[in-house]
Amino acid sequence: MSDTRYRRGAAYAADMAEYARAISEDNTNAGTMSRMKQNLIRALKEDTTPKQRAALLLYYGQGLNMREIGAKLGVNKSTVSRTIKRGEARLRRCLRYGAEVFFRSGEEEP
Repeated sequence: MSDTRYRRGAAYAADMAEYARAISEDNTNAGTMSRMKQNLIRALKEDTTPKQRAALLLYYGQGLNMREIGAKLGVNKSTVSRTIKRGEARLRRCLRYGAEVFFRSGEEEP
C-alpha cells in the first residue's frame, strides 16, 4: 500500500493533480497557486457542511485515520468515511466549476 493519503479517493487525487498541473503551466504560478489555495479554503468554508469540514480537516489536515476521527467526533468510522467522500465530492464539483471559469477567462484575454 502506498503512503498517499488518497487511498479511497483516487479519483479526487487525480482531479487535484490535473488541476495543479494545468495551473502550474501559467507564467504567474505563485499568484495562481495562491488564488487556488484561497479558493479551496473558501470552498471548504462555504460549500461543505460543518461535519464534512471537521472530518476533512482532521483527515487531511491532521492526518488522523477514520477510526480516530470517529472516536473524536463520536460517530462510527463508516459514517466518517461517507462524510469525507461527500465532502470531497462537493469540493471536486467546486474545483471543476472553478477551473472551467478560470480557463475560460484565460482564453478571453488577448
